[in-house]
Amino acid sequence: MINSLAFILGVSLSMDALAVSCTIPVCVPGVSMIRSLRVALSFGLFQALMPLIGWFAAERFLFLIEPVDHWLGFILLSIVGGKMIKEGLAAKKGCSVLPGDPTRGKYLLALSIGTSIDALAVGVSFIGMKIDVFTTVAVIGLITFSLSFIGLRLSRRLCGDNRTGKMEVIGGLVLILIGINIVLEHLGILQIFTL
Repeated sequence: MINSLAFILGVSLSMDALAVSCTIPVCVPGVSMIRSLRVALSFGLFQALMPLIGWFAAERFLFLIEPVDHWLGFILLSIVGGKMIKEGLAAKKGCSVLPGDPTRGKYLLALSIGTSIDALAVGVSFIGMKIDVFTTVAVIGLITFSLSFIGLRLSRRLCGDNRTGKMEVIGGLVLILIGINIVLEHLGILQIFTL
C-alpha cells in the first residue's frame, strides 16, 4: 500500500512536468500518441531518478547530515517549493518557453532534466523521512508519467491555451507543507502527513 507522503510528493514534484506537458500540444499541434508516450516516459524516468541520486549522495554523508536531517529536509523542500511558487507566479503565456521539437532529442532531454532537477534536492531530504525510498521514487515516477501523459493528451481541456503557472504554485505550497511536517514531527508537536 502506498503511503500518503509518497503520493503527495509524487503529485507535487510532477507539477512542473504537467505544466510543460500541457504547453507542448499548444506549441506543437497534433502531438501523436507515440510522441506523448515518449515525453511522458522521459519525464517520469527523470523524475524518479533525480531523487534517487539525491538520496544516494546524501547517504554517503549520513554521519554529517543525521543530526540536522529534519532541518535540512525543511530547508531544501522550502527552497524548492519557494522556487516553484516564484516560477508559477512569473509564468509566461504562449509558446516562447519551448524551443525546437520538445518531443525528442536534446530538447526532450533538456526538458526532462529541467522539470526534474528540483527532485534532486528533495531526494537529499529523504534522509530526514521515514520512508521506503525505492517505493517512493517509483510512485513519483509513475505519477509524473501519468500526469504528463494526461497533460499531453488533454492539454487544452486541462490547462487552457496558455501556461498559467497555478500548478507550480500549488506544488510548491505542498512541498513547503511537507518540510514543515518533517520539523513538527521531529519536535513531537504535530504530524500533518503520515510518514
